[in-house]
Amino acid sequence: MKRKILILGGGFGGIKAALELADDERFDVTLLSDKPDFRYYPALYRTATGGSKAQSRIPLADIFEGKDITVENDEATKLDREEHLVHGKSGKTYHYDTLVVALGVVTNYFGIEGLGEYSFGIKSIEEAAELKSHIHEQLLEEGRPDLNYIVIGGGPTGVELAGALPLYIKKAMKNHGIKHRAVRVDLVEAAPRLLPRMPKDVSRSVAKRLRKLGIKLYLGKKVEGQTRDSLMVEGKPIESETVVWTAGVTNHPFLRANDFVLTDSGKATVNQYLETEPSIYVIGDNADTPHSGLAQTALWDGLYVAKHLIQLADNHQPKPYEPRKPVYVVPAGPKWAAVLWGKVRIYGWVGWWLRRAADLLGYHHLEPWWKASQQWMEENVTEEECPHCLAK
Repeated sequence: MKRKILILGGGFGGIKAALELADDERFDVTLLSDKPDFRYYPALYRTATGGSKAQSRIPLADIFEGKDITVENDEATKLDREEHLVHGKSGKTYHYDTLVVALGVVTNYFGIEGLGEYSFGIKSIEEAAELKSHIHEQLLEEGRPDLNYIVIGGGPTGVELAGALPLYIKKAMKNHGIKHRAVRVDLVEAAPRLLPRMPKDVSRSVAKRLRKLGIKLYLGKKVEGQTRDSLMVEGKPIESETVVWTAGVTNHPFLRANDFVLTDSGKATVNQYLETEPSIYVIGDNADTPHSGLAQTALWDGLYVAKHLIQLADNHQPKPYEPRKPVYVVPAGPKWAAVLWGKVRIYGWVGWWLRRAADLLGYHHLEPWWKASQQWMEENVTEEECPHCLAK
């Protein structure tokens, strides 16, 4: 009898695990995702600034085409450990012999008043489209750009978006026939420097690059609240109707709601095999492991768990999990990126092309080379829904 593998989550880790197990006839693989497509998060900032949606989204049906994998579009809500069942929001139940939890994270506003109501995000295609639409509607209605475009969060997503916004807004103004005006983009970070997880010299280089692009940095400054037309930072209001929140995430609520053992940071505790309890594995952003929170880590975790399950089926002693140190690549404006590869630092145009290479490899983890190449080429495609811009 085949062993039923139920994977929760259609992100990097869940998809990688499913693909690695799909060709083994000893497993019956089901992937449960609340969305019908995969989000390629590293490209969402480009989608939000005039790039195509296709570079940020791949239908799960395309990824698993020809694979013996059952894909269920449902949201996991309850775990019944005794019966080995996961209940879905739809009312359906899903049986498992082995459960792999790879649900990712959700937005966390840390209780800051007004952010949930007034700020924009770029954690999905829909959020990216909403931000882009807002920028163009503002230009149409007011005939000028916002006084300040504010990005909250000095991590990779915040840096990427802040670096891309000035050029995009200038292009949008040109398409709307608006005479040149200075575009003001602010980046607010509560920590004393950008990219707090990276070495200080890398943070300094990225900060220098953003300032060269005209971006004003508010470092070591906490956001205290937001209204429709302003952001309160350290007791002082900054006028803006365009605030983008990239700063906070928290572990998926499924884990806390179903009594997983969590650390103080909210991530699930796991053993040396990424098991949190017998026959239940937690990977990627959900697990308390080194480098958790990165796409590279999720892919590595998915690959490890698949190999681990195959080793168990072969009656071999599985090897313990060994974290893999990621390569950090952070774009900051057109044709420029900072790369941290072990002890090596690379900046500028070469860093940008390394990021392009990393994107191609990222797509290939999920698709054959020919499909990955098509996906990769979508970066060269612009996509607008604004009538004025479409006419240009």
